[in-house]
Amino acid sequence: MFEVFVEVGPYGLCLYAILGVGAFVFVASELWKKMVLRQLNREYSGTSNIPPGSLGLPFMGETIQFMAAINGDKGFYDFVRVRSERYGNCFKTNIFGETHVFVKSTESAKTILNNELGRFTKRYIKSIAELVGNQSLLCASPHHHKLLRARLINLFSSNSISLLVKQFDQLVVDALNEWEHGGTIIVLDEALKITLKAMCKMLLSLESGVELELLQEDISQVCKAMLAFPLRFPWTGFYKGLQARKRIMSTLEKIISRRRRGLDPNSKDFLQCLLAKDDNSSFDGMHRLTDAEIQDNILTMIIAGQDTTASAITWMVKYLGENEEALEAIKAEQRQLAEKTSKKSFLTLDDLNEMPYASKVIKESLRMASVVPWFPRLVLEDCEIEGYKIKKGWNVNIDARSIHLDPMLYNEPNNFNPSRFDDEHFCKPYSFLAFGMGARTCLGINMAKAMMLVFLHRLLTTYKWKVIDSDSSIEKWALFSRLRSGCPVQVSRISNID
Repeated sequence: MFEVFVEVGPYGLCLYAILGVGAFVFVASELWKKMVLRQLNREYSGTSNIPPGSLGLPFMGETIQFMAAINGDKGFYDFVRVRSERYGNCFKTNIFGETHVFVKSTESAKTILNNELGRFTKRYIKSIAELVGNQSLLCASPHHHKLLRARLINLFSSNSISLLVKQFDQLVVDALNEWEHGGTIIVLDEALKITLKAMCKMLLSLESGVELELLQEDISQVCKAMLAFPLRFPWTGFYKGLQARKRIMSTLEKIISRRRRGLDPNSKDFLQCLLAKDDNSSFDGMHRLTDAEIQDNILTMIIAGQDTTASAITWMVKYLGENEEALEAIKAEQRQLAEKTSKKSFLTLDDLNEMPYASKVIKESLRMASVVPWFPRLVLEDCEIEGYKIKKGWNVNIDARSIHLDPMLYNEPNNFNPSRFDDEHFCKPYSFLAFGMGARTCLGINMAKAMMLVFLHRLLTTYKWKVIDSDSSIEKWALFSRLRSGCPVQVSRISNID
């Protein structure tokens, strides 16, 4: 035998080694698949089958394919699209060592999001949970979520949003005044700056300075790491995100400490409201928030309020710039409102209620862009979805983007047409999931809409613009669907003659 290998030479040995490793991987993969399938069939033998799909490689599953899709031009959605075309409305896969089931029907969305029987709870993949924190609304158990939501809901009251409208309007006006000196504007970059300032002012009374600048850098780093492979080596994106989170938590801890010692007595923001209510929580029977809960949820609200809103604003500008009919219709509405509000310094919440077409533009932009492309849930007990058995401990994900682009739900779904929402009674329930549904509907739904309406009004009454890059590719490694180009536009200020 030794003589045979000598005669083969070094290249032959390499070939044998490659073939040997390949054979080992193939055999191990097939054995693993058979073992898991046998176990699944044992558990669900009888009434219904488990969902179709691939188990992928041993231990890795289809994690590599999932990460490759995130690193592509179409983002996570392409991973789901390919498998939906192959397996149908419901399929299973294995990502990060866990079984995930994806569904894309309104009936399944209703069952999961309504959660009337308490069979599901919200759960993000490990990297997201570690970055936003275990005490965040995004990761809380159903009971804990209910307690947190009751404490945080005041941020989104009519009074709070009325104050936000005025503050955000001032920020937008100030930012737009600088645009005419910039020539080409990257809408996403500008929107991220404005929305971060708005959230930090409303939550923490941070308006400027080094603390805000550092916070902005660290928030960006956390967002970039959310879909990174959860490796803790110093050169990885996930590790850098965790370090950024530590710095954010340190900043928030210092701010909370100052407030508890009475060093910022004139602060009138959401954090101060939380701390003041904590002092009286023993009397009103409400859950007293720990500092960890406050910090995790402040971080969550900043990320959600900044990233998703800025992304939505960017898509709106792109869609309107590329659709003349819709642009002219919304211009007419906003000019009419501008005449009514010309003597006011800032917009009010009542003014926003006089923007019916702009509201449809927002809804259509969110439908087409699907900024939040999927809604993940953890299965708490064995159940049935789409006629398939779903096991306790699995993850089930609602594919919102596929629902939003379903031609059975929306006529010509790839065309930007705000007028499709003229009569919303014809929209099928659970066919629009931009803000989720059920008990975990996004708390900030009205706040986000208000920010988008304010931005649209000021932009449309201040500038004309031309989109100079029509590429719709998605930014790589982004949790939310963000335009990779950032939507560069050329702007020119509207004159009195215009």
